[in-house]
Amino acid sequence: MIKRLTIAGLALLALAALGGCEKDQSAVANSRMAAQPPWDAAADPFVVPGWTSGDKASWLAEVNQRTQAQNEYLRIR
Repeated sequence: MIKRLTIAGLALLALAALGGCEKDQSAVANSRMAAQPPWDAAADPFVVPGWTSGDKASWLAEVNQRTQAQNEYLRIR
């Protein structure tokens, strides 16, 4: 019983020690400025081929199409 508790305690201690080794998630630079509208992301490498940068209407159409593609109710019909 004591051996099990010791092993469990050491495992928890090892997990706690490894938790501090994680790289800071906020240290990664963002690809666009915070004050920039989302439809002006021309420098973004993940731009959809049918979308034109700076056009709010085409951006909304792409977002709506993506949302509808993720709708499970529409996918099973």
